[in-house]
Amino acid sequence: QLQLVESGGRSVQTGGSLRLSCAASGRTSSDYVVAWFRQAPGKEREFVVAIRRSGGTTLYADSVKDRFTISRDSAKNTALLQMNSLKPDDTAVYYCAADDRYFGVLARAYHYWGQGTQVTVSS
Repeated sequence: QLQLVESGGRSVQTGGSLRLSCAASGRTSSDYVVAWFRQAPGKEREFVVAIRRSGGTTLYADSVKDRFTISRDSAKNTALLQMNSLKPDDTAVYYCAADDRYFGVLARAYHYWGQGTQVTVSS
């Protein structure tokens, strides 16, 4: 089992930056994939980015490519999401997700989820 806790969400203005953190505890020795999803009010949960533990292979949604960067600190069992040039469309609850095997964009394929952290971008 993995437990995930997100932090770092807050309100910022358009063009600002935020760094979200996802701290994992429990069975952290395995080579699990970490992903970020987001969900805006009235919309479906949307894939943002994923990263493998080994090799650091990443997969980004087109909407955030070149603005967001994911990284992992395996020693601290933490994944970071650096978000730059934020836009009002980035407003959402951001969720950290993990899975032992799956590396992709489907939310239903990830077994472990955090509670989410709110990001609000004002114009």
